[in-house]
Amino acid sequence: MVSEFWAVCSLFGSSLLSATLLPGSSEVLLVTLLLTDVAQPCLLIVVATVGNSLGGLINIFIGRLLPQPKQQSGYTVAMRWLQRYGPAALLFSWVPVIGDLLCVIAGWLRMPWAKSAIFISVGKALRYLVLTGITLQGMVWWP
Repeated sequence: MVSEFWAVCSLFGSSLLSATLLPGSSEVLLVTLLLTDVAQPCLLIVVATVGNSLGGLINIFIGRLLPQPKQQSGYTVAMRWLQRYGPAALLFSWVPVIGDLLCVIAGWLRMPWAKSAIFISVGKALRYLVLTGITLQGMVWWP
């Protein structure tokens, strides 16, 4: 039997790595931990959200290290789109592959840290909430 401490630590590490450009599978681990009833679902959701959000913020930091963009074709269109939606586009930072790039580009464009962190966290929390709800609902109906 896995201890709750190590299960939660593993989930944190997996969710952090999953949100960076490195491969990870926090969703699989979360579902496994939910099915084995190692820890309370609320704790698992919070830990996965914090780890995944920190990973997204690491991507923003990486984006800030990149040089400022040059005025090229397509740049104006991208800037208009990002000015229109701004950090709210980071609600989709949970989407595999695209979400990582959204965070890097947000850093590259120097979007505000606080707003970016809020939208990243909300998007990622919603994903883990939905996944937990589907998993637990499935457990109720499974014979």
